[in-house]
Formats: sequence, C-alpha cells, structure tokens
Amino acid sequence: MEPLHEQEKRQFVRLFEKEGIDDIERRLVVLKVLLGMEGHLSFQDLMATLKREGHDYDPDFVKKTLNLLCRYGFTAKKEFKGQPTLYEHRHLGVHHDHLICTKCNRIVEFESQRMEDLQLEIAALHGFHVLQHRMEIYGLCAQCLKERVPLVPLAHAHEGERGIIEEFMGGSGAQLRLATLGLRKGDEVEVITNNGQGQLVIAVNATRLAMGRGLAKKILVKPNGTRSVIP
Repeated sequence: MEPLHEQEKRQFVRLFEKEGIDDIERRLVVLKVLLGMEGHLSFQDLMATLKREGHDYDPDFVKKTLNLLCRYGFTAKKEFKGQPTLYEHRHLGVHHDHLICTKCNRIVEFESQRMEDLQLEIAALHGFHVLQHRMEIYGLCAQCLKERVPLVPLAHAHEGERGIIEEFMGGSGAQLRLATLGLRKGDEVEVITNNGQGQLVIAVNATRLAMGRGLAKKILVKPNGTRSVIP
C-alpha cells in the first residue's frame, strides 16, 4: 500500500490541477512541511521552517496556500484559548480531541472510542443528530503539575480551578477584609474568572465573590487537582 503522505501529495497535485490553482510546486512544499512536522504549527512556525529549509517564500503566498489547504481539507485550522491560530494536518476519517496545558501551551492529541460512543448516545437520547464536534480540555500537563509549588496565591490560580484555603497573609487590615468576605481556612474555592489582570471572581459555598488581585495574592490555596467544566 502507498504510504499515507505520498497519497496525500498525489491527491493534492491532482485536485489542485483540476481546480486550476497556480504555483502547485511551491504550494506542495508548504504541504510537505506540514506533513513532515505532524503537529500544531503557528504561521510563524511554518515560515521559520520553510526558511530553514531554504524556501524564502512571501508571507502572503504562504497565507493563501494555508487557506487553500484548509479549504480543500488537507489542513485544519485550530483556535485554542490563549494561543495563536494553529494548523495541523487533517487525517481523513480520523477524529481526535485535545488536552491543552494552560502553563506551557503543550497540546496533547487523544482518541477515545468510549467518549465518541457516549456522545452519540447522549445525542440520540435528545433526538439530536451529530454532524461534528470538538472537545478541548484545559489544565496542567503532567510536567507542569510536577513542577508546581504545593501552595499558590489565589491570584495565580487558573480559571475553573479549585483549591483549599490553607493560609492568609498580610496585616490585620487584610485579615479583617478577608474575614468580612466570610473566607475561612479549609474553605474550598473555585476560580470563576481570572484573566491575569484586575479583579477575579471566585465561588465559595455556592456564593460568588469579586476581589482585587492584591487581596487575592494574600490567600494561599492548595490546588486539589480538580477543575470545573468551563463552557
């Protein structure tokens, strides 16, 4: 059987010739780079790789080629939270989902037939016909979790993360403000919103609380390893 990547290249040439698309040889080089890396590439990654391999292509030409590759199903465009637009080779007939580390931006592809079957089962129960779906799970990869310190200021916790309040820092004024909010050691808190600037919103005992970053830095929490489902 012909290797998969060779089939892709032959299909590419045949389809682009049929569609009357120009500059096929140079566009094929862009596809070869994507096939060779088999990962998630930003536009900048792609341009750097092309240049490193001796192809000094105009950025507009590469952008147009990427759009064509997406249009004809050779490449998929991915928009992950907090990351630039990424591109990956699209395997026909194969579906996978993604785990995204919010600290180092590592992306892990995974396949789960049990998950696919469960989604179809849930859809059928609601009389819903599935056309396509996308699952992205955000969290910390094993390496980043291993490197994380046991206690972190609440201001540095990620959206959707839960933790247990272990310590309060600061003087009597800060302690009084925290007591006024009804926060106690041992309480479980969930970070609802935290974009790294300004206020953050947390949930404690099913109550939402908004606080400034300065105060949130005085609350030390122990992440408990669970995350809520973020829509």
